[in-house]
Amino acid sequence: MKKNATIVVALSLSILMGRETGADSRGIEHGLRYDRLIIRNVVVVDGKGTPARGPVDIVIHGNSIDSIRRTRSDDEAYRDEAQILDGTGLTLLPGLINMHAHIHDRRGGGTLPEDYIYKLWLGCGITTVRDCGSNYDRTVEDRRKSREGLIVAPRILLYMITRGRTTEEIRQKVRDIKAAGGDGVKIVGHDRDLIEALIDEAKKQGLRVAHHIGVEETDAWDDAEFGVTTIEHWYGIPDAALHGSQNFPSWYNYSNEGDRFRYAGRLWREADPDKLEAVLRKMVDSGVAWNTTFVAYENNRDIVRAKNLPWFEDYLHPLLEEHFRPDPRVHGSYNWNWTTTDEVFWRENYKLWMKAARDFAGMGGLVCVGEDSGYSFNLYGFGVLRELELHHEAGFHPIDVIQHATGNNARVLGMDDRLGRIRDGYLADMILVDGNPLENLKYLYPRGILDLYEMQGGDMVVKGGIQWTIKDGFVYHAPTLLDDVKTMVAEARQTR
Repeated sequence: MKKNATIVVALSLSILMGRETGADSRGIEHGLRYDRLIIRNVVVVDGKGTPARGPVDIVIHGNSIDSIRRTRSDDEAYRDEAQILDGTGLTLLPGLINMHAHIHDRRGGGTLPEDYIYKLWLGCGITTVRDCGSNYDRTVEDRRKSREGLIVAPRILLYMITRGRTTEEIRQKVRDIKAAGGDGVKIVGHDRDLIEALIDEAKKQGLRVAHHIGVEETDAWDDAEFGVTTIEHWYGIPDAALHGSQNFPSWYNYSNEGDRFRYAGRLWREADPDKLEAVLRKMVDSGVAWNTTFVAYENNRDIVRAKNLPWFEDYLHPLLEEHFRPDPRVHGSYNWNWTTTDEVFWRENYKLWMKAARDFAGMGGLVCVGEDSGYSFNLYGFGVLRELELHHEAGFHPIDVIQHATGNNARVLGMDDRLGRIRDGYLADMILVDGNPLENLKYLYPRGILDLYEMQGGDMVVKGGIQWTIKDGFVYHAPTLLDDVKTMVAEARQTR
């Protein structure tokens, strides 16, 4: 048994919240990894796009899944086992993978607690994150500590941002990323010749590439030609289906985020449907995956909703709240004078955008799940859960939605031989949920957030929530992680 160094007090199973622990559980403590752990009598929704199956028993050795077997119902089946986690009434999924994460250390003019974001992610069932821009001096070290179980954090993959003025300079920057131990490269705002050189060099170095396309010289057609790994968000896809430039007014200034996001809401309607189909087909044929991040722009279609999300009450750190306030100097804080007309355009934008994502998947394209939280009223962890709902709104079956966040994401990362599935030999990354997410994806939201009840003897009972997050074999009680976040937030509010 290996103890996580950051856990000061291990909470025994007997003192954790009663209903979600299971009557037949024993020997489980928050924050520990075990030589051998049995999860009994649980229904599984795998990350391969198939229906639920079970109940099954899962045997975990250290940080990997040893075997999956039909549930043994006799009382003596595991009489001599020291660690049993009873999954009766729970649904087990692979750990969620966040394909567009930011490990922000500063927000609102101050320093966020180091474990604030990590505990939010784990509490929301996220066991792996692809970091697409952060303080790399810190996150490189945190990646190591996470691998070694020294901090409470998801598995971290670093897609590092690079800048350069010439093709040779950009190639050297990519080689520097490789030497620094980067897992991939993120592109933001380069000219076409630099992007072509960057992607070519990344391939030579064995690095994958995520491209946040803006309104710039390149578009999705170029990315498909060059062989980028993922297109982030959606810029560049409808742009490639225009007849010339978007119909910007003469006074439009891309550097003004009010202008930028207001007119982004008018882009999809200008895309030629036939050209768009060709662009999507080219992406599929070239193996380009699409990380949609619907949640990152949802505030644009209903700003009042975005400002009043129920989880803000307990989990919104005051520094992040300050960062969300409208400020032309702050990226993603542009919703001043946001009009009903803007929202109407954005609602239509979503319908067209979602249809394109559905068509892309129908052609055989890989759709991913990521949140891009820390901007625009989008809270870490909760952003991924909301993204799942938005994929369902786009027309995907919940089975496919779960696959997007697990099996698809693992495949795009090149880690589908060990992540994104509940399968023998795979890493022990999984979550146990109170309820069936295929029935209602809201079951994934933490306890105290759902307005979902069932009648039991005349009493109203809260239902739902991720109860256990297992990352690399370490067993975390999700409500305990989220209680830690509540305490951080409450203490920070008292000092402001």
